[in-house]
Amino acid sequence: MENKYKHVIDEAVVKLYDRYPELDEKFGEAGRKKCYEDNIHHFNYLESAADVGESKVFSDYALWLNSVLVSRGMKSDHLIDNFKCIMESLGETRVEKGEAFELYLKQAIESIQAADREEPASS
Repeated sequence: MENKYKHVIDEAVVKLYDRYPELDEKFGEAGRKKCYEDNIHHFNYLESAADVGESKVFSDYALWLNSVLVSRGMKSDHLIDNFKCIMESLGETRVEKGEAFELYLKQAIESIQAADREEPASS
């Protein structure tokens, strides 16, 4: 993918790592690189959703990804906070389809939160 979102992704990664300095301690530069790569995937799905005009494309991807991450010991909040950082970066930068992307990210966050509320508490 031609990376026309590099600036937005760079800003989102900086925001996330500023909020969670422990990520640098735990994962270092390799973690930042992985976060950047993950965000490229997020933008690929955002573009696909925008191309067909269906937020569900991105929300379904986000729900699937969240289930994978949670099964590996992460919390939904990690993905949600990353999405929020992307939204903030989009709000600060003019990019094509930026408003649609922000809407899709917001709807994906709501979908993840709704799914979390439906999960039975494990004991």
